[in-house]
Order: sequence, then structure tokens, then C-alpha cells
Amino acid sequence: MSIRRIGILGGTFDPIHWGHLEAAFAAETALNLMRVMVIPASLPPHRPQPHASSFHRFAMVSLSIAGRAGWRASDLELRDQSRSYTWATLQKFHERGYTASELYFIVGSDAFADIASWMNYPAILDCAHFVVISRPGHPVDDIPHRLPHLASRMVRPPLDAISHIDPMIVLIDAPTAAVSSSAIRDRVAHGQSIAALVPDPVRQHIEQHGLYTRQGPGRRANDAPAGTAAARLHGQD
Repeated sequence: MSIRRIGILGGTFDPIHWGHLEAAFAAETALNLMRVMVIPASLPPHRPQPHASSFHRFAMVSLSIAGRAGWRASDLELRDQSRSYTWATLQKFHERGYTASELYFIVGSDAFADIASWMNYPAILDCAHFVVISRPGHPVDDIPHRLPHLASRMVRPPLDAISHIDPMIVLIDAPTAAVSSSAIRDRVAHGQSIAALVPDPVRQHIEQHGLYTRQGPGRRANDAPAGTAAARLHGQD
């Protein structure tokens, strides 16, 4: 029986953009993931309160992955109004019967460089494989030098010959868009196009609901429960 490979992409997704999606695409392709769970955070621990509501952020995630086989939008963190910690999310997956060997937490190289500041570090590294994707200006080649004490756990695809390291830190060098959610919000606020920065259904949702404009309704943090935004299909700036 083959082992399950479940990718987990968490983030505020305020809004979700091509940088997020391309990182998950790279992980899915390199690791042959059978499913990718995209999980918007309720309240991120290291960032200000989201600009768009949980309702809109969940809707944008759902729209961005529609039609992609094996991808699911999850409201796992949005159901909890407290701060969203990766440690707690991975524990919920364990409670549902997934082992650390089956979980692949996808994270940008810029964020992983600060892994020591995450809740329950270093124990969190035993809860899942961490899949570190290069980000513009932050090549994965730098990670072993920045975190030398973790270098012995770092591997590169393909994984078949190195599965004895468990859980692993998987380094993937892949191109991802040089874009951030904050830059997208700024462009919207100034009336500039975001057409190349987000999937078109996400752009349409932002425009239709007036998100990120100076007077837009999206600046309320939680104006509707996430589950009413779209069907529950079962997330970095």
C-alpha cells in the first residue's frame, strides 16, 4: 500500500496570489502529492489582522483552485477565532489519522529562514515534512548556510532514495512570482491593475466586492463565517 502524500499550504491569503500557487504547484510536481490542502489562517500570529474578511479570503482561495484535481480549500483554521499556529494545525491533521510522514507543509524559503521563531520549534519539525520553495531574492541554496544545525535533515527531490530521513526538510528550487499580498492591496487602493498578479477569478472577486479599496467592505476582519462563502471542499503573505 502506497503512503499518502498530502500537501498543506497555509497563509493569510489576503489575497491569495500567483506566488502562493506557484509554490504549491512546484511541490505537487516534484513530490507527486496526491492532494494539496490550502488553508487560510484565521488570525496570523506574526502579522496584523487581515484586511479582508474570513468570508472573502476563503472565497478567493476556493476560486483560485477551482478545477484543479486534488486541490481543496479548507476552513480548518477559520473555524477557530484564535490565532492560527502551524503547530496546532498539524496536530489537527494527526488527530484525523495522518502521520508526520504523510504530511508535506509547503513554505517559502524567506519564511522558513525564521523557523526558530515558530511555536514549538524545534518539535514542530517532527510533525510533518517541511517543503521549502525558493522565493525571489531568497534561493533555497542559502538555507543550509542560514540554518546549518538543520542541514542534516535537508534533502532534494527525488525522495525515493532518501526516505530514511523522516521527517525531512525538502528544498525545491523553482521559479515563483515576485509578488506579495501587501503589494496587491496597495495597487488596488491606488486603482492600479492586478491582472497579472492573481488568478482572474480572484481579480474579479476583488473588484466585484470592492476589496482593498480605501472604503471597501473587505477591511472588516470577520463579517461572515467562512463556511457560507462557498462549499467546504475538503495556507505566508
